[in-house]
Amino acid sequence: MGITHRREGQEKKAPEKAERTRRRRSGVAEGFAGRSSPLALSSTGQWKNTEVSMAKESRPSPPMLSVYLYIPNVIGYLRVLMNCVAFGVCFSNKRLFSVLYFLSFVFDGIDGWCARRFNQVSTFGAVLDMVTDRISTACLLVILSNVYRPGMIFLLLLALDIASHWFQMYSTFLSGKVSHKDVKDSTSWLFKLYYGYRPFMAYCCVACEVLYIALFLLAEKNSENLTDVLVSSVKRCSALSFLLVVSLFGWTIKQAVNVIQMKTAADVCVLYDIAKKA
Repeated sequence: MGITHRREGQEKKAPEKAERTRRRRSGVAEGFAGRSSPLALSSTGQWKNTEVSMAKESRPSPPMLSVYLYIPNVIGYLRVLMNCVAFGVCFSNKRLFSVLYFLSFVFDGIDGWCARRFNQVSTFGAVLDMVTDRISTACLLVILSNVYRPGMIFLLLLALDIASHWFQMYSTFLSGKVSHKDVKDSTSWLFKLYYGYRPFMAYCCVACEVLYIALFLLAEKNSENLTDVLVSSVKRCSALSFLLVVSLFGWTIKQAVNVIQMKTAADVCVLYDIAKKA
């Protein structure tokens, strides 16, 4: 009888004990989920520290000045400075101009390497790089148009260079690509080779700039006839003549790529207009 009474008492107390345990657990959960607690239940059913999450969200972004002081961007500023000095002395000291201009072009490759090496790739740096390239080449072509006759040849080369790169940059924006060098969807094998194989692109770019520098150094006076200078330089068999001949092929390829680039980019713009009106 005593054992039976004890069992009945335990059975009566069991529901009460279970209810107290349930209430205690519920109170703990409510406390965890409350605003006063740093813990909260995530959508996956796991507890997370809300204070840590809020700290990460409210963490201040890097100061804007730091991007301006990236190593490749500082190199870009040096390029701008060298170009300013170079064009300032271009008519009084051709050799100094050639050295500074070519060094600026060499630094164009160094800043890209630094950006990848130190993980300092930035949109600002890419824009600074392209703008510096286009302006420096444009200034040299304008000078050559004043030195040689017919000067319209160099002005047309200037127009082609600016137009092709402007079209390419804008089409890159419309197609949502990260870089204007992304030409995987192009149907031109030369276009893919140029942007897909860095050594080939580097050769063409260097050849183009070397050709322009050589032409500037070969001009002995203003209003030189371009054909006469080219013929006489080949007959001379000098170092400048050798550079002229070697760089001519790369220069030709680069102009062909500029034409293909402009046409391909124009097609992207037209297709965008058609899709927008459809």
